Amino acid sequence: MSVAVRVIPCLDVAGGRVVKGVNFQGLRDAGDPVELARRYDAEGADEITFLDVSASAEARHTTMEVVSRTAEEVFVPLTVGGGVRSVADVDRLLKAGADKVGINTAAIARPELITEVAERFGNQVVVLSVDARRVTGETRTPSGYEVTTHGGRIGTGIDAVEWALRGAELGAGEILLNSMDADGTKDGYDLTMLADVRPGLHVPLIASGGAGKVEDFTGAALAGADAVLAASVFHFRTLTIGEVKDHMRAAGVTVR
Repeated sequence: MSVAVRVIPCLDVAGGRVVKGVNFQGLRDAGDPVELARRYDAEGADEITFLDVSASAEARHTTMEVVSRTAEEVFVPLTVGGGVRSVADVDRLLKAGADKVGINTAAIARPELITEVAERFGNQVVVLSVDARRVTGETRTPSGYEVTTHGGRIGTGIDAVEWALRGAELGAGEILLNSMDADGTKDGYDLTMLADVRPGLHVPLIASGGAGKVEDFTGAALAGADAVLAASVFHFRTLTIGEVKDHMRAAGVTVR
């Protein structure tokens, strides 16, 4: 791999605190977002992702004050998502200090939002977050994966692989592929899903959901992920960013 695979800690924020659960249920407090962001920046994170996980469900905007304070403390790219519904929302987040903006629910409702944001601010700003879960039986999509919204609580019937590819065509600069089945389980990334999405995608692919040990990160990188994102293993000190990078490096994966 010639391009360095990025390691990205993810801050899932609700009520101004970082939270983490399993399959977005049973959330527990993981700390202050500003303090955690500062720690990850110092430990060698390549980027930091900040997701206001309750914003869409509560039909409100991302907490700007927390974003601003976080941006002031880190010197790596900051991606912010949650409750983004318009070009104006993106403008506010960029002015608050975000480098990239994650879009999910609003893009599903109105796909042209991806293009509008990309044309205004550039493709590199747009990260399309795809929360996908496996579906079977009558609800099965062509790929076997369905896009969900509102933290995985609502199914859309949209094929996740097709949506990821379409999002890139509409102008998304990156795809954040989150396995809702694996999220928080620490059983490993969904490598099959990654392998199904990667071939037709011409933009970077971020793997999310399920990281539990260093081998999981390396496996995702070897399966085609351009970046590996994780939350609880970093928040609760199960692993450090350095340990993850060391393992990937030893396996022949290029890291920063």
